[in-house]
Amino acid sequence: MANEGPNWEGLLKWSIAHSDGTRPSQNFSEEDQRWFMEAMQAQTVDVGKRMKEIILVMETPEQVLEAHGITSADIEDMLDELQEHVESIDMANNLHSIGGLIPLLGCLKNTHANIRAKAADILTTIVQNNLRSQQLVMEANGLEPLLSNFTSDPDVIVRTKALGAISSLIRDNKPGIAAFRLANGYGVLRDALSSENVRFQRKVLNLIHYLLQENRSDCNVATELGFPSLMMHLACSEDAEVREAALRGLLELARDRPCGRNSLSEDEEQLKQILQDRIEGIGLMLSEDLAAAREERQLVDALWNMCYKEPSSLRENGLLFPEEDAPPPDVAGKLFEPPLRAWDAKRATDTDT
Repeated sequence: MANEGPNWEGLLKWSIAHSDGTRPSQNFSEEDQRWFMEAMQAQTVDVGKRMKEIILVMETPEQVLEAHGITSADIEDMLDELQEHVESIDMANNLHSIGGLIPLLGCLKNTHANIRAKAADILTTIVQNNLRSQQLVMEANGLEPLLSNFTSDPDVIVRTKALGAISSLIRDNKPGIAAFRLANGYGVLRDALSSENVRFQRKVLNLIHYLLQENRSDCNVATELGFPSLMMHLACSEDAEVREAALRGLLELARDRPCGRNSLSEDEEQLKQILQDRIEGIGLMLSEDLAAAREERQLVDALWNMCYKEPSSLRENGLLFPEEDAPPPDVAGKLFEPPLRAWDAKRATDTDT
């Protein structure tokens, strides 16, 4: 019977027979109690033990796993399970102490793209709002394989997942940001902007925006690397979220004013034409589309005002209303702040204090 799994049908019949709602509950016999506890324990998972079993699989060479009939789909299922376990900050931090972090980083080099992507996904979960795990991943040289996958993996999903892990790894992590910059991080971000995948473009732009907000001096680096022209190109994208992300980046560069000039000074004529085109496009929108494009309208107006010291024609044409004068929301910042992990991190901090 033990090999066949819990007898749930028998448990249901027993429950109905012993609790029909019309008579007082009866005392369990010792045999009934023993059977019930065995049934419940069969469904209880020892998370620590299970994580070690998954780690053992991650440590085993691919050819050995294949020889034993373990497929890449089986490994993906195990990694899905591992990701559920490390949603807990305690379990995320415990992964390294039980020997799981290095094998997980090794999965970033797996021959199967889905496994490489899933490994990056798990790393994202581990380091989100978790300074301790950020430190552990940095100490294990985890940034290097993530950068490698981000820059050169042939699968765009793997590249996107690696970028997500990098973003979470360096967020609110000054040593991580410094290491990213030293590893030519801005250079690889510039190259990544040439991708045609809009989801990838959005994530790259959001990370650039975050980095420029964190360190104003990086605006000079971004300008020297040609970011303004790349962002202007993406500000004309057919994808609304890409346009907004590009406009946010341009606005950050426009706020940088060394020696009375901003980082967009050399491209002002091109930028002016792009903004005029966007204003015309906004003017042709239906009312429901205007509501959805609120942030884009705010960004266009703010950028025009920043560069040309006057309100845009969106205002005089009635396309931007007084109640919409608040600064554009920090969408990029929110993308780095998963609510459940953020709450868990706050709970852990409160417990420590």
